[in-house]
Amino acid sequence: MYRYNDLASFQSIIELVKRVMKTYILLIEDNQDIRESMAEILDLEGYEVITADCGQAGLNLAGKHIPDLIICDIVMSDLDGYSVYKALQKHSETRHIPVIFSTAKSEKSDRNKASSLGVEDYLIKPFNDIDLIKCVRKCLK
Repeated sequence: MYRYNDLASFQSIIELVKRVMKTYILLIEDNQDIRESMAEILDLEGYEVITADCGQAGLNLAGKHIPDLIICDIVMSDLDGYSVYKALQKHSETRHIPVIFSTAKSEKSDRNKASSLGVEDYLIKPFNDIDLIKCVRKCLK
């Protein structure tokens, strides 16, 4: 059994444990204003947020960091959200990661397509911070 006589040492161990236990979210969004706003909301909730401004960058970061959750826009210039999701499913390291689509595409057919692929949830823009956090918490359970 270890004994801690030094409060500072104990506190630094607590901080290390907190860092290790953080929940990592990869946010793939090509609109800078939306990306920064969502990242700030998630950061304020205590999540560690990694951001990407396009689908390919998101795939690279997903493979490198293996986040706990991915929030991905559907309509992007290089790879759309569907292509990102399909690419994630091809790799054993990333296929287990839940994905939320964040999009302005509000048609029922779009939601059904995402659901049939296995996308965890679907946020329709514009959404508020409460909806975002509820959706994230639900997908991380």
